[in-house]
Amino acid sequence: QVQLVESGGGSVQAGGSLRLSCASSKSTPSSSCMGWVRQPPGKGREGVAAIDGAGTIRYAGSVKGRFTISQDNAKNTLHLQMNSLKPEDTAVYYCAATWGGCWVTDDGTFAVLPGRGIDWGQGTQVTVSS
Repeated sequence: QVQLVESGGGSVQAGGSLRLSCASSKSTPSSSCMGWVRQPPGKGREGVAAIDGAGTIRYAGSVKGRFTISQDNAKNTLHLQMNSLKPEDTAVYYCAATWGGCWVTDDGTFAVLPGRGIDWGQGTQVTVSS
């Protein structure tokens, strides 16, 4: 099990930018997969972006071209650069880690291999005002 701690959330006006970070308590070997999942107010969780051990990146259609996921393996840190933010991006953003592979579909499903558990961070609030 890995401990994940998110940071970087806050309030911003529409069109602005934020950079989220997720610090992992363990190194992220090539067999791991990490991602960002968000939960808007009153809604269920939706996948945002994922990066697997081979460096394959996938984004939900709603954030393509605006968000960038990256990983600093030397510092055991995952980042999410969010540009051109919209009010509908308002949500609690969670960092997720699993083994063996994960991906985000175009409609925002965060998927992992069958039988694999997911470690979650505590979440960080992002609020975008119009």
